[in-house]
Amino acid sequence: MTEVRTDWTRAEIATLFGLPFDELVYQAQTVHRAHHAAGQIQLCTLLSIKTGGCPEDCGYCSQSVKADSGVEATKLMDVQAVLQKAAEAADSGSRRFCMGAAWRNPKDRDMPAIVQIVQGVRAMGMETCMTLGMLTPKQADMLADAGLDYYNHNIDTSPERYNEIITTRTMEDRLDTLAEVRRAGINVCSGGIVGLGETRADRVGFIHTLATLPAHPESVPVNALVPVKGTVLGDMLADTPLAKIDDIEFVRTIAVARITMPMSMVRLSAGRESMSEATQALCFMAGANSIFTGDKLLTAANAGDDKDAAMLANLGLVPMEAEEPLRACKALEPAK
Repeated sequence: MTEVRTDWTRAEIATLFGLPFDELVYQAQTVHRAHHAAGQIQLCTLLSIKTGGCPEDCGYCSQSVKADSGVEATKLMDVQAVLQKAAEAADSGSRRFCMGAAWRNPKDRDMPAIVQIVQGVRAMGMETCMTLGMLTPKQADMLADAGLDYYNHNIDTSPERYNEIITTRTMEDRLDTLAEVRRAGINVCSGGIVGLGETRADRVGFIHTLATLPAHPESVPVNALVPVKGTVLGDMLADTPLAKIDDIEFVRTIAVARITMPMSMVRLSAGRESMSEATQALCFMAGANSIFTGDKLLTAANAGDDKDAAMLANLGLVPMEAEEPLRACKALEPAK
């Protein structure tokens, strides 16, 4: 088994990025097979349970109040409406149900409904994941007591690039939330976005930040930016098409995440709508073992269940069966 390390240096990670492509993918697939079942992909569904009106100024996000994207603010969905969507996702083969709310942080008055949602989805036998923004210790404990399996809070990019993307909260705010989630005993889901106009050095810094946490995130979503008109980055990158990350560099990022965080689920997340089947196949070869299915990811278009089923069949991949997730702080203990 590959040693789980939390002492990676940026120089080591940069060296991985610079390997010949076939060697990098070979190493990533070797690491992947040492810790995960080959040829199995976890199917996940993502639902926006509260859309728009977020006071944060994330430059990529159509749900920010700073964006002129046409996304209208809504209230938190009714509990039964969320559970109906979860049931439909389970019927379509999803084994993980992820829920996002466009908040800087949840209000205490929202927590009873959130707790009911977690309990209801878990009762269907699916993994649960939520992203609600920053949490107080009390809120984290409530989610843990409800049985929430994963809490998502992405770091987005490198520490050096971070304040060029978001100014309303800091990288330290993000890391503090992840520490609070870990303390409460919830598995950590944290990744980021590539294609923000960043450099490879930023991608190195992004992976380094996650791979040197006291324990690796159990779940690492890697997103390709979906430029949305009316957002800062969507408008900026529309005028600089060469800023878009190329497919091979995206696969390299997946592979380096797999090698440095061998036991984590590496999730091929947003941006698949614009990827060819061949690019996605390379991502799976590089160690990605989870995708989001359905026609929409929060507010962005997604490939759709039928298209995904056809792709998996063509590649000879099979959906992963549901498993009881290990509780946080025990799942990914670094080697002594």
